Amino acid sequence: MTYEYDDAAVLCFLENQRQLFPEDVVENESEAEAFLEECMAVIAESADEVLEYFEEQGIDTEEADAENILEASEVFEIGDGRYLIVEG
Repeated sequence: MTYEYDDAAVLCFLENQRQLFPEDVVENESEAEAFLEECMAVIAESADEVLEYFEEQGIDTEEADAENILEASEVFEIGDGRYLIVEG
């Protein structure tokens, strides 16, 4: 997992931010990157790393199946096999 945000991750959040928030919180790529840095969003390299992240946060991932966790509002699928996790 990493805290470095490439263009794909920044654009993913910028384009899909209403998945997590009722209104836009950023208007452009630089604001999106600053927001991700401020809230310490995490990039997981795979679905397994997403599950690992939530386990580390104390969420019982055995009760919540993997598909439900990947569909959580704070999990953004970047589109290249990676996931952006933004705690709102």
